[in-house]
Amino acid sequence: MTTNQATLDDLDTLTDLFDGYRQFYRQASDKEASKLFLEARLTNEEAYVFIARDDNGAAAGFTLLYPMFSSVRQKRVYILNDLFVHPDHRRKGVGALLLDRAVQFGKEQGAAGLQLETEVSNTKAQGLYEKEGWSRVEDEFFYTYDL
Repeated sequence: MTTNQATLDDLDTLTDLFDGYRQFYRQASDKEASKLFLEARLTNEEAYVFIARDDNGAAAGFTLLYPMFSSVRQKRVYILNDLFVHPDHRRKGVGALLLDRAVQFGKEQGAAGLQLETEVSNTKAQGLYEKEGWSRVEDEFFYTYDL
């Protein structure tokens, strides 16, 4: 199993994974919109995406990081916004590999840390995060304001 940072050359492969990720979160399949969204993020260098591939080169999963800053820490922080493992590759260490690659990337960039969120009901993912050393924030609230 290997990981590589996605480029525009990976767009078709990444689009298939991304569309599967969106469907996991109960969104209708829309590969064309997914492709345009990803193409813009990569072209404008607004996100960093890593793809995991199995030993045969098949795409097994991806993670997508968005850069932001922490005013308190006065450093970059990355939001691990998306992590998806194709159903055929689950329970094979792909998620752990992608989390490790994200952490490695954050360290290489001199970031203060990485953050993620997941649905309360996504207990499988929560177990993976905690097993891989991520800490659940217990003393803060997360709010949203939909526009």
